[in-house]
Amino acid sequence: MNSAESLDQTIIKTFRNSGYRATPQRIAISRYILRNHEHPTAQRTYQEIKRTHPTVSLATIYTTIKILKETGLICELNLPQSQTRYDPNTEPHVHLICLQCGSITDWMDPIMQKLVRNISRKANFTVIGSSFDLEGVCESCHRRAKEALKSSAQPAELASTIKS
Repeated sequence: MNSAESLDQTIIKTFRNSGYRATPQRIAISRYILRNHEHPTAQRTYQEIKRTHPTVSLATIYTTIKILKETGLICELNLPQSQTRYDPNTEPHVHLICLQCGSITDWMDPIMQKLVRNISRKANFTVIGSSFDLEGVCESCHRRAKEALKSSAQPAELASTIKS
């Protein structure tokens, strides 16, 4: 069995075990979110699913997301200055959030998993979710800013050369 078939079986089983019908629209929505590591919004999911399922409603998107959250297949990210986004990675990890372009990158480190287990054990606390967000500027935005500075510095350098 390939990974796509396995994912579909997991989705169908999850819906049926939770008392919901596994409709083609719900399967497509789930497949999109669970394969998407860019942390899509409900609106983005709606736009993508509408291409192949033109009759899908935004209500179906939200209902499906609710089921995926309740069953632990995705996590909800409520980020400041951003729409709610969804993460198929439910393991303890860090989100690197670019304040310029809005990208979210998962950063996995064994230290995070050890930290969560250690806190859980020492505090006698059952962790059912975690979120650790680091805000900053991603490599692409940093590179673009450097290039913009270089190109804007050139006319100034030329002007000082001409005055000399």
